[in-house]
Amino acid sequence: MQEQKEAVEEQPKRASPIYEQILEVFYAPRKAFKEITKQPKYLGPILILILFVAANTAYGYVILSKSYLEQTLPKVDASANQFDAWTENASLWNSTPGVAITENFVDFINGSYYGNRSISFSTINSSQISMQIMNIGPANCTRPGGYENMSVRVKIVDPQTPPPSNASIYLFSGETSNYYYNLTDTFSSTTAGVWNNLTIPLDTAGWVNNNANADWGNITGLKLEFSWPQQNSNITMLVDGLFFRGLFQTPLDSAGASYLFSYSLSGILQFVIEWIFIGGIIFLAAKGLGSKMKWKAILIPVGFALIALVVQTIVNTIVISTLPSLYYPFEIFGGTAAEQTAAINALSNQVGLATAISGYIQLATLIWIIALCAIATRLTTEFSWVKSATISAAAVGATFLLGLLLGI
Repeated sequence: MQEQKEAVEEQPKRASPIYEQILEVFYAPRKAFKEITKQPKYLGPILILILFVAANTAYGYVILSKSYLEQTLPKVDASANQFDAWTENASLWNSTPGVAITENFVDFINGSYYGNRSISFSTINSSQISMQIMNIGPANCTRPGGYENMSVRVKIVDPQTPPPSNASIYLFSGETSNYYYNLTDTFSSTTAGVWNNLTIPLDTAGWVNNNANADWGNITGLKLEFSWPQQNSNITMLVDGLFFRGLFQTPLDSAGASYLFSYSLSGILQFVIEWIFIGGIIFLAAKGLGSKMKWKAILIPVGFALIALVVQTIVNTIVISTLPSLYYPFEIFGGTAAEQTAAINALSNQVGLATAISGYIQLATLIWIIALCAIATRLTTEFSWVKSATISAAAVGATFLLGLLLGI
């Protein structure tokens, strides 16, 4: 009987189920890592990786569902060198006989979405000038659901005085049907030689319907028209940055699941990189200090330690979910420097508290991972607590800096 009892006692203790080991990392990390380092298995880190990817995807969904990006027509694609396409090509415009239409590469709006030119219109010995572009869109400007505003930059170079006695804009629906809007008051106090930034609301009571067939859901062209009281003026005007805008969509609306997939992929990359680099740095440092540590014996507990990333992501998701809908106007991405700064500051005021909370959560997570990796290092090397904590902090800190450089 005594021999049977001793034989039973000599049998290795059966490992706890993986889910119990993960839970023990929260409330009894030393006990959990003692068992994990004796019988290291990849299943635990793989399960934590799956949890992290799921949490990161949920985090992405919350962010994307709250982020409304302003859509424009024409659409801007900086990677394809496609900017404000309608004011980059003089051949798209026409006017009355005697008006010279050219591209101006010297005087234009300096913004990342405005390209490198404006369109110049000039005539001599005249009291009026018009500029027209057709066959655009068609643009749906119906409220709600369509483009709600039109923006355009206009500069009156000559005559310098007086201001225009009449300024009008026409939006065409088809070839002849149009809407009319009076801009005279807008230019009544304008200064010659200064760019005027016009944002005109669409489908509102300020517009006059000149034809019963006009349809806000089918805008196909526009015309700007200016006149002065003097009969023999030399007139030069510049136009830049013509967009239909005011339509906001989330990335989920415009691109669907592809954005969510990017969050899933970034979650995989972040976890694997942090897992390998933290484990690798600890392993090399321990070896350099004379430890006989085995690679798997430290890699597996480091993978368990990254359960802290799952908690961090879940808490960040909860924080982000408390934010209101966030609207990202055109100016954030492609406005002038001053407009971009103002738009970013306005958005920062909305997310400032959430950003600060996320920063504290990040710091707490790093400290938590350092502590867990220090326990794992001590158990696998029998180094002192100070030496183990130093190695762990160096590994986690270096990996964090690497993540900043890689943007993950």
